[in-house]
This record gives sequence, structure tokens and C-alpha cells, in this order.
Amino acid sequence: QIDENVYREIVNHRSLRHPNIIQFIEVILTPTHLAIVMEYAAGGELFDRIVDRGRFSEDEARYFFQQLICGVSYCHHMQICHRDLKLENVLLDGSPAPRLKICDFGYSKSSVLHSRPKSAVGTPAYIAPEVLRRQEYDGKMADVWSCGVTLYVMLVGAYPFEDPDDPKNIKKIIQRIAAVDYTIPDNILISADCRQLISLIFVSNPTKVLVSALQIARSTCP
Repeated sequence: QIDENVYREIVNHRSLRHPNIIQFIEVILTPTHLAIVMEYAAGGELFDRIVDRGRFSEDEARYFFQQLICGVSYCHHMQICHRDLKLENVLLDGSPAPRLKICDFGYSKSSVLHSRPKSAVGTPAYIAPEVLRRQEYDGKMADVWSCGVTLYVMLVGAYPFEDPDDPKNIKKIIQRIAAVDYTIPDNILISADCRQLISLIFVSNPTKVLVSALQIARSTCP
């Protein structure tokens, strides 16, 4: 019997074809193992790039965020929400100007094949407030929140809802997410447009979020 997350990875991921999504190639099934063959991303995780180089300039963050949003927008157009977008699930190819590739669709849901999400899946630092309430929520808007967290980390070099004095305290992270309690440090110089985009994404009530991935994509994707 195939694990549910593996099944979702296969069914949802293989339906996607986009430059900013890791290409699903094939499934190999033996009597004892199941292997998924995917495109190789020689540049590794976006997370490692930040760890190695520190926070990005706004231009570099914009370069990667545009690609992330283009990939997420395509997923949403295909009626698939990822539900675990984070720096570790974003890979880079090996080119000098790296192309970003979204991977790991084990938590993904298709609005065509699956029920509306309500389980609190994902990584705590990236989870949207509505996901924490354990009620039905819009997976697409939760993805947009996670994209906002990714943008913030690229710009600041830290997670927006961590307590600086106690960064590993999950309970405090969840409390700060629920209260949308974040600040952009004074020493981080970013444009007013970028600050506004973050503020439009980080909204506690998803019905009041003014931007979707598709809307952002219209102004950022080629």
C-alpha cells in the first residue's frame, strides 16, 4: 500500500509542467520499493544559499521571489495547493543565474481530487494563522502566506514570527503567527513597495488578504 503523502506526490506533482517546478520524470516500482525519479537540481536548497551567504539584497530576493510566485501561481491555476512551501522545498539549478524549482508535493492537495484542506500540515514557521485553527481553509491563500515568509527570510535573514530571544520556542512562534506579530528590523533597508507587499500578505483573516499568487504573478512573471 502506498503512503498517502507519496500518493499525493505522484498524482499531483506529475500533472505539473513548469520551469519553476522540479520536473517529475517517472515512478519505478519493485516488489519491495517505490522510487520517484525527478529532475536534478545541482544548486541545492535556497535555504543553504541563505545560510552560506546571509540575507539577500532586495534585488536578489526579488529575483527568486518572482520565480517562486510564478511556480506557485501555476500550481494554483492547475487547482493544486502545495501546503509546505519553505526554503528547504525550493531548489536551484546549477546555472550562474539560478533558476528556482519548487519540490516536495507530499502535502499538496488538488481541489479537483481532494476535499478542502483543514489539517494543520506544514512547517510551523511558515504556517498561516487559519491553518492553526484546524478548520477548513483556502490552501491557496495559505501558500501565499508561506511565500511571504520566504520573502521575509530572504530579506531579513531570520523568520518573521520567531521570538528573537527564544527562536526555537514553537509555542511562541504559533502565538506570534496568530497575532500576526512581526516587525522588519530598522537596519533592514527595503523599498516601500516591498514592505507593502509583505503587509498585504501577512493578514490574520484570509478573507481580507488582498493579494493572491495569481495577482502577484501578473505583475512579476514574464
